[in-house]
Amino acid sequence: MEMVGSIIFDVIAMLVTLGILVTFHEFGHFWVARKCGVRVEKFSIGFGKPLLRWRGKKVPAENNGNSNAAIEDEPGTEFVIAALPLGGYVKMLGEQDTEIPEDQKKFAFNHKSLSQKTAIVAAGPAANFLLAILLYWIMFMSGIRDFAPIVGQIDEASSADLAGLQYGDEIIKVDGKETRTWQDVRKQLLDRLGESGNLQLTVINEDSSQSRDLTISLMEWLQGATEPDVLGSLGITPIFMDIPPRIGQLEQGGRALEAGFESGDLVLSVDGLAVNGWDEWVTFIRESPEQNLNVVIERDQRAVEILLMPAERRDENNELVLDDNGNSQGYIGAGVELPVLPQEMIREIKFNPFTALVEAVKETWENSVFVLVAIKKMLIGLMSVNNISGPITIAKIAGDSASDGLEYFIGFLAILSISLGVMNLLPIPVLDGGHLFYYAIEAISRKPLPDYVQEMGLRFGLIIIAGIMFIAFYNDINRLF
Repeated sequence: MEMVGSIIFDVIAMLVTLGILVTFHEFGHFWVARKCGVRVEKFSIGFGKPLLRWRGKKVPAENNGNSNAAIEDEPGTEFVIAALPLGGYVKMLGEQDTEIPEDQKKFAFNHKSLSQKTAIVAAGPAANFLLAILLYWIMFMSGIRDFAPIVGQIDEASSADLAGLQYGDEIIKVDGKETRTWQDVRKQLLDRLGESGNLQLTVINEDSSQSRDLTISLMEWLQGATEPDVLGSLGITPIFMDIPPRIGQLEQGGRALEAGFESGDLVLSVDGLAVNGWDEWVTFIRESPEQNLNVVIERDQRAVEILLMPAERRDENNELVLDDNGNSQGYIGAGVELPVLPQEMIREIKFNPFTALVEAVKETWENSVFVLVAIKKMLIGLMSVNNISGPITIAKIAGDSASDGLEYFIGFLAILSISLGVMNLLPIPVLDGGHLFYYAIEAISRKPLPDYVQEMGLRFGLIIIAGIMFIAFYNDINRLF
C-alpha cells in the first residue's frame, strides 16, 4: 500500500512538473503569435483524447495587428487539456499551408514576415529560459541552504588522497571557479565527465590561513558511467555524510535491543572487520538476515562484544521486503545517532532582488551551457546515453524533490525547464530549432527551402526524436529492474 501511495505521489508530481513546463513553453508561442496578429486555433496541453476543453473569447483587432476588424475566430481559440501529458502544441491558422481565404491571410502564420515567424517559433524555448530565471530568482531571494564543501573521510590511495587532500579541507575552488557549497563542487566536477587532463582543486584547512592548490589527474574520467558518483570516484566523502556508526534510538522488540545494544554504543567491528561509518554498518546488517554476527562496540570507553542476529525486514503486511536482486534484507530496529554539525558547516546563500536576478540569469546561462556540453559529450562518446531519462525517471525525481521540500522542487523544475529549452533549440526538424534553422537558411538565401527538402527533413527529425524517446524509455525500464 505504501508503494502504491508513493507511485501515485510521483505521478502527480510529474504531471504538475510537465504541466508547468509545457504550459509555459506553449504560452510563449501563443502570446507572441497573438502579438504578431496570428489567429491561434488551438492551444493544447498534452496529446490524444481531450479531457477538458473550452473556448476563448474573440480578441479585438487592435490587439492583433489589424485596426479595421476583429479577428474572425468565433467563438475563439480552443483550449484543451489532453490525456497524454508528454508535451503540447499551438495550432495556428496557415501553419499547415492549407488553402486560406484571401481576407484571412493577414491572420495566417505562413503569411507573416520571416522575422515574425522566427519570433513566434523562438518564443517557446525563450519562455522556458524565462521560467528558469524566475524560479532561480525566487530561490536566491528566499535563500538556499546547503553544506559547506568541507571534506570528511578520504579513501586510502584514492585520487584525492594521492593529490594531498586532507580531512577537514574546504574546497574553495574547482578549476578556478568559486565553490561555496557541495552543490557548487558537484556542478563543477560534472563539467569534467568523460575528460582526460588535470583537475585543479584549491583548498584551505581550518588549521591554516593559507590555501593550497592540488592537482588530480583524470583519464577518461567516468566515461560511459550511468549516474556517476563524482565525489565517490575521487575518494571524497563530505564531512556531513561522514556519520559514525553510533546507535541512537532502539525499537522495542527489535533484535538490537534484544541482543543488548544501548543508545550511544559505537560499533567498532563486525566479525573482525572494522566498521568505518554508519553506511558500512547498515550494509553489514542488510546483507546478513538471520545470520549470527559477532559485533564489538565501544561503551563507556571499553570494548564490549555482542552476538547479534538480524531479522528479515518485513512490511506492514508482514511480507518480506526484497532488495533489487530479490534477496531478503536484514533489520535490527536501530536508528543512527546523528552528530550535531557546527553552524559554520551550513551555508545560506541569499541575495537582494536585484543581485538575485543577476545570479538567476547567470545560473540559467551556466546550466544551459552544461546541457549543451553534455549533449556534445554523448554524441562523441564521452558520456553514456544511459543518462538520458524518460517520464518514469522524471516522475521519480519529481516526487523525490517534492518530498524534500519546495526549494528542491523549484530547483528541479528550473533545470528541467532549461533542458527543455535547450533541446527545443537543437537544429532538428520537428523541433523549434529545426524551424529556426530553416528560417536562417531562408534569410541567407532570400528564399525558403523547397517543400521536398523540408519534407525529407521532417522525416529525418521524426526518426531522431523516436530514437531518443526509445532510449529514454529503455533507460527508464532498466532503472526499474
